[in-house]
Parts: sequence; structure tokens; C-alpha cells
Amino acid sequence: MARNIASQKKVVLIFFTTFLAWFGIWSTLQVKVLQDFGIPFSHAIPDAVISNLLLEGFCLLVINNMRYYLPKQEKYWYTLVISVALSSLWLLLLRIILWAFFKNDPVYMNALVHTSTIRFAIAFLIIGCCTVLSLLWYTQRNQQADADRRQDMERLAREAELNKLRQLLQPHFLFNSLNSISALTGSQPEKARHMIQQLSDFLRGTLKKEQQQWTNFEEELQYLQLYLDIEKVRFGYRLQTSLDCADDALQMNLPSMLLQPLVENAIKFGLYDTIGEVTIFIQAKNVNGLLEVSVQNPFDELTSVPVKGTGFGLSSIRRRLFLLFGRHDLLQIKKEAEKFITTISIPQQHESNNN
Repeated sequence: MARNIASQKKVVLIFFTTFLAWFGIWSTLQVKVLQDFGIPFSHAIPDAVISNLLLEGFCLLVINNMRYYLPKQEKYWYTLVISVALSSLWLLLLRIILWAFFKNDPVYMNALVHTSTIRFAIAFLIIGCCTVLSLLWYTQRNQQADADRRQDMERLAREAELNKLRQLLQPHFLFNSLNSISALTGSQPEKARHMIQQLSDFLRGTLKKEQQQWTNFEEELQYLQLYLDIEKVRFGYRLQTSLDCADDALQMNLPSMLLQPLVENAIKFGLYDTIGEVTIFIQAKNVNGLLEVSVQNPFDELTSVPVKGTGFGLSSIRRRLFLLFGRHDLLQIKKEAEKFITTISIPQQHESNNN
């Protein structure tokens, strides 16, 4: 914001410097032109100074007026009418002022009458150009301001939706965990107390991560481990995990709390329709500057049955990635050889937005 204001001030300074320099050059040329019309040098200098100071004032009037009134539909007619009206008023005032100074010089007054037409034409062109340039400048500035406001509104809307998606994780996971704790309370109270402690640690970590939009993969793995500890209490020996992470992927960035729902989805579809041991494979690597994370779980399409839930799954992950990157191809799903593989690719150009 401060940079934009400084840039606008610089543009305004350049404009007015050019504006004054142009009128200075034109005043010098006008002295020569007036001399060609037979007006002596002693009269040509005050004539040029007065006429151009007056013309400069009218141009500044137009520029200032555009700040408060910017024509929309009628801008072409407005440009024509204002140029004709101000040029006529300028010529009238100029003749009155010069008559007051040189009324006793009939030769000069005669030359003033004969040059009125060309004076009007020059004033019309200068005021017209100034009006058009002011119209373009303020129109462009208003359009930029509108674009900035739209971007701010879209950004706020994206942030609100992202926060909503992230907050949906807590009720969903908390509901499942509390059900498990309730089931363990009667039969295995020690395990239930242990799971409550783990759940407390997990939620405490969640509160800290909610302040972060981005995190590195190593920190995300630590957060994921809290979740897996709870799930392993629920499923016991049936849940096994295998992690294969390249060293150069550990410090790569990804959206905070994105990995946990991905693994949760794999656990839900990998364990809920089986009674045996299941291993969830998690792989992370650097692929041409992208952090590529794959989560693999066993999947048998013949025995798999629909699992009821809150709907917080891959669709929310896909939506969140789209809101952050504007791309639909960052989440890929593949089924092969009784394996269900979910892969996300995270561009790294948002490193500066970490935290």
C-alpha cells in the first residue's frame, strides 16, 4: 500500500514537472511566433507569459475537476464541450487583460484581433489534450482501485473459505475420537485415559497450527504423528504406517494441516472394510521443485462398501488446493492392483507466505 502511494506521488511529480516544462517551451516558441506576426519583442514577452499562465490555469482547472467528476457515458461529448467552452472563455479573458495593458497601441490591438482564431485553435487543442489525458489517467486509476478492491474481496472470501475448511477438521476428528474413548472407558480405562491425553496433545498442537497458513513437511509429520498415535489406540495392531521421505523434501512447504485429512481418508477406506492388519504407505519427494506426497492404502473394489461420514475428505482437500493455487490438477487419485493412491503436488512459489 505504501509502495503504491509512493509510486503515485512519483508519477504526479513527473507529470507536473513535464507540464510546467512544456508550457515554458511553448511560451518561448510563442514569443517567436508573435514576432513573426509583427508584434514587437517588448509586447510579445508579456503576451506569451499572460496567455500561457492563463491557459495553464485552465488546464489545472480541468485536471482538478476530473478528480471530483469523471464522466462515464457522456465522456466524449464532455471532452468536446468543455474544450470549446474553456477555450472561448480563455480567449475572452485574454483579450480583456491584454486590452487593459496595450489599449493605447493600435498596431498591437489589430494584431491581437487577427491572431484570435489561431489563439483559439491552439487553446482548444491544448485544453482538449489535457482533458483527454486527465480522463484517461483518472479512469485508469479508478479501474485499478476497483480491481484492488475486487482482489481484496476475493482474497477475504478465499481466506474465509479456507478457514472454514480447516475448522471442519476438528469436529470431524473429535467426533470419531470421542466415540472411541467412550467405547474404551468401560473395558480398557487405562487406554481410554491415555487416548484422552493424546487427544489433548493433538488439539493443543492444532491450536498452534491454526495461526499458520503454511508449514514445512517435517513439522507437518510431527503433527501427523500425534494423529496417528490416537488412531493406533483405536485400531491397535491393525494399523501400521510406513514413511518414505526424501531428505530434500523435509524442508519444503505445504499448507498447514493438509496431510492429516489425507491420511485419515486412507485409514477410513483402508481399515473400515477389513479385519486384518493394514499398512498405510506415505511417500514424499521433491519432483522438479514440487513437493509430491503420496498416500497409499489397500483397496478391494469388490469388498469395499460406502463409508458414512461428514463428507470432509478428498473433495475438501481439492477445494483447498484450488483456493490456494488456482489449479485443479494438484490432487490425483489412482486405483491399481488393489491399491488406492492419493497424490498431492504442492508448488513452492508460496514459500514467502509461510506463517
